[in-house]
Amino acid sequence: MAEPELVDVVVLGLGVGGEEVAGRLAEAGLTVVGVERNLVGGECPYWGCIPSKMMIRAANAIAEARRVDGLAGTAQVRPDWAPVAKRIRDEATDHWDDRVAVQRFTGKGGRFVRGSGRLDGPGRVRVGDQVFQARHGIVLGTGTRPSVPPIDGLADTPYWTNREAIEVEELPESLLVLGGGAIGLELAQVFARFGVRVTVVEATDRVLAVEEPEASEVAAAALRADGVEIHTGVKAARVEHGAGRFTLRGTGGEEFTADQLLVVTGRRAHLDELGLDTVGVDASRRYLPVDDRLHVTEDIWAVGDVTGEGAFTHIAMYQASIVVADVLDHVRRADGGADPSGTASVVGGAVGAASSLAATGSSGSAGSVPRADYRALPRVTFTDPEIGAVGLTEQQARERGINVQIGFTQLSASTRGWIHKTDHGGFIKLVADADQGVLIGATSVGPAGGEVLSGLVVAVHGAVPLAQLRHMIYAYPTFHRAVAEALRVLGS
Repeated sequence: MAEPELVDVVVLGLGVGGEEVAGRLAEAGLTVVGVERNLVGGECPYWGCIPSKMMIRAANAIAEARRVDGLAGTAQVRPDWAPVAKRIRDEATDHWDDRVAVQRFTGKGGRFVRGSGRLDGPGRVRVGDQVFQARHGIVLGTGTRPSVPPIDGLADTPYWTNREAIEVEELPESLLVLGGGAIGLELAQVFARFGVRVTVVEATDRVLAVEEPEASEVAAAALRADGVEIHTGVKAARVEHGAGRFTLRGTGGEEFTADQLLVVTGRRAHLDELGLDTVGVDASRRYLPVDDRLHVTEDIWAVGDVTGEGAFTHIAMYQASIVVADVLDHVRRADGGADPSGTASVVGGAVGAASSLAATGSSGSAGSVPRADYRALPRVTFTDPEIGAVGLTEQQARERGINVQIGFTQLSASTRGWIHKTDHGGFIKLVADADQGVLIGATSVGPAGGEVLSGLVVAVHGAVPLAQLRHMIYAYPTFHRAVAEALRVLGS
């Protein structure tokens, strides 16, 4: 058995959060080993947010050109997928090559190990024949994978997940999308705008079921206007594939056929691969439970999708900052500024960074380490129109027994919405705690729904009093000025 190599920190999984933690700890002077079996950077830059938004940008350009009729003359559009596929390969993913990302990490002083790592007892990580003993802890950032439902016959077919959909170079003539969440709707709209006949099949009674019902209605109307068929309340029973065609059968006798099937029914962490039992952690759960400093155990942290707090890059980066501060504070407390290796430069920089970060925690109080706070978690579905949301929905708030007030206004009632011709029913919806006099949730739907959301995130995060929000000056004529009308309705 190989003798363990002593290092300061091992980061197992270099997705968005893991790469950020590993790089910043290495820059702080710690000896950091980063382990990744796939691509450094994870899902976001290669199969998620970056290439998918390139696809969405292209599809939206097509739709906007078609809107010239009735606004500014006439226009003819001939969609071509080739430049989109080329841009994804050349600009976004380097043809799914992570050499630049690896060099970015090692350039900060980190050590990269390619392989599948797993815990091997307290403080230990095994990667093949290599074993590392981490003096100051282990960070798990192993992410999630598509959660594919156990539908009869599905596993034996060449179905797509989001990865194959992103990598496609030639579009099918028709596409079945199993799953009406954010990813499913974004990709469905993209492919429809490039001429693919798209059908969305969703098991629940509405698409975007985690968002406000009004948002679901707008999204469904927008996709149907692009030619997408949407079927809700359909539970898949069996999938068949033959002669280049997929057939999906529902439990109620429904039947759908298409050239390709895209399965986007959620994601889950595969904890059974991590050796969690060697450190006394239950691996049977869907995600890793963590505290508000992202601890799994005293010396193990987790960051990103694996924590189950939301599969968003911005959550992974937010959590990474907390983990970095907490690890460096751990180093400061454990070493008291001493140099464990006999080289003053190694831990001296880390201790200095720890002191600086600990002194400027999220609350700004001296000696504090930031604590995770998801009350104002923002999320955006990048359909057209965009659907931005933060905090609690109306239903979630009522289920918690909160005295709820609702402010709602259609975007088309605003001057900017009228000018812009917001055809698909954009709106602002505010959810307030009437007893506390603050916003606890909001939804912004429209051509710039994700951008308008920013001010609402500040309001929820900062618990800005409603009276103060009403007393603000909202620029005219902007989309965000509709917030002022929603506030007026909220107070009436």
